[in-house]
Amino acid sequence: MEQFSVYILYSQTADRYYVGHTSDIHTRLKSHNRTDELGGKYTRKNGPWELVYLQEGFTSRAEAVKREREIKRWKSRRRIKELIEAQPAESRLKRD
Repeated sequence: MEQFSVYILYSQTADRYYVGHTSDIHTRLKSHNRTDELGGKYTRKNGPWELVYLQEGFTSRAEAVKREREIKRWKSRRRIKELIEAQPAESRLKRD
């Protein structure tokens, strides 16, 4: 059974966060960091992006989309930072 994840990316260049969902985080991160002329204009022009939050274990895309939309509805940088910082230390993703 395919598993889905919700992720948050951060661009130091643009000082912005990006929230999304995927079933393959490594491929998705590579896609966001592409610099060619195809696909995602927002992430291409505002990168490079680094993964700062990953919530795994959604058994359906619908569950992951629901969580992604919940985070996006916050429209609050402070709440997103709190979510990132609330990750258990052993699973927290490092930012350079």
